[in-house]
Amino acid sequence: MDGLIQFFIDWGYIGLFISAFVAGSILPFSSEVVLTVLVEMGADPTTCLLSASIGNTLGGLVCYYLGYLGNMQKIEKWLGVKQEKMDKVEGFVRKYGAWMGLFGVLPWVGEVIIVLLGLMRANIYITTSTMFIGKFIRYLLMLLALQGVTSIF
Repeated sequence: MDGLIQFFIDWGYIGLFISAFVAGSILPFSSEVVLTVLVEMGADPTTCLLSASIGNTLGGLVCYYLGYLGNMQKIEKWLGVKQEKMDKVEGFVRKYGAWMGLFGVLPWVGEVIIVLLGLMRANIYITTSTMFIGKFIRYLLMLLALQGVTSIF
């Protein structure tokens, strides 16, 4: 995993975009590490914020389209998401619809929410917008926390 992280770091903003895309899709990865290292190395925080947010949103759209195209048996097989987990989240997703894209950033359950939005054929424009907003806020908070921590030392 360290070699992969170093690869993304070596590629700078493009590497951050790709790592965020991977992290936003069905593959487990932490783009936050790449973001942190790049900013600490002197990369522009605004460019990093946009690169990570856009990449992570596009990765989230992979989950959306897997839900849109798939059925529950395929989702369980390919994504490892069990029906019980989907059932627990489904009520919330049905109640709030595409606005639940804001919570696509949550660990473990975020992908389930986005897949369910795809299965439910939620409005793609609202889903994409809310996913982007949620992911942007998460990365922004990370950068603000990083700046606060580094200003102490």
